[in-house]
Amino acid sequence: MNKQPSYKKSSFGPAFFFLSGPQRAALADYYEFCRIMDDIADEETANPYEQLSQWETEIDRIYKGTAETDLGKRLMKDVQTYQISKDRFSLLLEGMKDDLDGKKYTSWAELDTYLYRVAVVVGKATLDILGVKGVQADSLALSLGSAVQLTNIVRDVQEDAQLGRVYLPCAVTAEQILSENYPPVLVATLKEAAQKAHAYYQLAFAQMKQFPRLKMLPCRIMGYVYLKNLAKIEEREYDVLCPIKLTKGEKIQMIFYALFKTFF
Repeated sequence: MNKQPSYKKSSFGPAFFFLSGPQRAALADYYEFCRIMDDIADEETANPYEQLSQWETEIDRIYKGTAETDLGKRLMKDVQTYQISKDRFSLLLEGMKDDLDGKKYTSWAELDTYLYRVAVVVGKATLDILGVKGVQADSLALSLGSAVQLTNIVRDVQEDAQLGRVYLPCAVTAEQILSENYPPVLVATLKEAAQKAHAYYQLAFAQMKQFPRLKMLPCRIMGYVYLKNLAKIEEREYDVLCPIKLTKGEKIQMIFYALFKTFF
């Protein structure tokens, strides 16, 4: 198993810079779990359903205090320290099963259920570790998690199509997405998804004002980094044939912008 925290090379990485050592370690453990689940669902691994079932069993053991894997033992301590609810793990597993099943989404409401399972619960776990809990924290997790995941869906539409997955609720096949000429309905739906993401970002940044500024700094950084991703996609007019990634300089720029918005 890779000993390096899985978040370091992701868009989440910059958000970890301003955490205490124990918080950073706990988030690294949780995001390592998320990365493993993603890999099971996305990579051509043997018996993916069986692997998810094994992790379901390990999650049960984590909450009984009898974890067996190295990661499970670390998560067991994190769960106890930060009072992380079990659904932060179990709902994510349900989302991964939907991916393996090739589930299609015929409406935005159906997609919202998927967003909740694979992104909102991740936001809730993150806020658990940051020490931010309650109804207002849940609302923030819903806004920011949905914004981030919608950005991922828009950005990764080609990559997902290569796996035979279409998350956007429109009558478009994976084969059409992989063609050089996008059908008009796809571009229209990508734009609609981006508009929904913008609304969620706007709401999330407003909700952050309810909490202590320093506790929100990682959330602000994460939000601005992903918002920058979305801006680059829009600048390319939703031409996502080529992967869209932020440069190191662009990420640093967003960190400083988040710092400015936090203190001024």
